[in-house]
Amino acid sequence: MHALVIGATGATGKDLVGQLLKDDSFEKVEVFVRRSLDIQHDKLTVHVIDFDQPDEWRKLVKGDVLLSCLGTTIKAAGSKEAQWKVDYGYQYEFAKVAKENGVERYVLVSAEFASPKARSFYSRMKGQLEEAVKELGFSSLSIIKPPILMRKDSDRTFEVLGLKIIQFVNKAGLLRSQQPLATEVLAKAMINTSKQATHDREALIGKAIRKRAELNEY
Repeated sequence: MHALVIGATGATGKDLVGQLLKDDSFEKVEVFVRRSLDIQHDKLTVHVIDFDQPDEWRKLVKGDVLLSCLGTTIKAAGSKEAQWKVDYGYQYEFAKVAKENGVERYVLVSAEFASPKARSFYSRMKGQLEEAVKELGFSSLSIIKPPILMRKDSDRTFEVLGLKIIQFVNKAGLLRSQQPLATEVLAKAMINTSKQATHDREALIGKAIRKRAELNEY
């Protein structure tokens, strides 16, 4: 298979690319990033692009499956508008180009409580993206909606605090359905999902993500 990846420089993306390169099912892995990756491999191609200039990279977006875990935070982006540009704008435009170029499988990392009607800006943004990409017409669209993630060496203050709270209540036997998910498990679920037989749409949440990650092969 030929995999296309956006979001490769984030915690999930790094795990995803590392696993793809070790997986014999993938003979070619192309990543599209805003800054260079410190990694080399025979089957890896890195495209450093300006997402604001799609005419410069649209011809490169060709493969069997697009895997997207692109995202930022308001703190890193600087404003809600800047975060929207990355989390919604860049992801939607890239998915649109991929579909126009014949890519038929799309695996998108969203958020557990994503909804176009959510009160939270983040959840509403993710939900609106989900609805938008559904209209693009991919033969196979898988939306993975993970709970709070366990990222290696995370510097996201609220995420670290939230993780500690969830882990504490988990130990007390509460909120098991929202047990934190390690990024390497999420990456494995994305890969196993990309290998499955083509069908219409699916959304994975909670235990279904972990179960998908445990599957060795389709």
